[in-house]
Amino acid sequence: QVQLVESGGGLMQAGGSLRLSCAASGRTFSSYAMGWFRQAPGKEREIVAAIGWSGGWTYYADSVKGRITISRDNAKNTVYLQMNSLKPEDTAVYYCAARLGSSSYYIRVQQYDYWGQGTQVTVSS
Repeated sequence: QVQLVESGGGLMQAGGSLRLSCAASGRTFSSYAMGWFRQAPGKEREIVAAIGWSGGWTYYADSVKGRITISRDNAKNTVYLQMNSLKPEDTAVYYCAARLGSSSYYIRVQQYDYWGQGTQVTVSS
């Protein structure tokens, strides 16, 4: 089992940058694929980005391609989400998620077993 704790959210102006972090407990972090999801008020939770256990694959939603980068440091049990050129439509609660597995492109909410509590990102225009 793994526990996830997100940090780094906040209030930003459009065009700004923000880096979210997700710290995982447990000694097998490197066995987990990791994902970042977000949920805006009144909307369903959606994938933002995901990364394989070794960083061998990454996935980005079309809405964030070119602006957001997912990365991981298995030595620190941490996954990051670097967000640049922020837009008001990026406003949401951002969740970190984890699942065991070595296949590629885990991009659906239902594919993840462990979730963090979320961190709020608000982008003002």
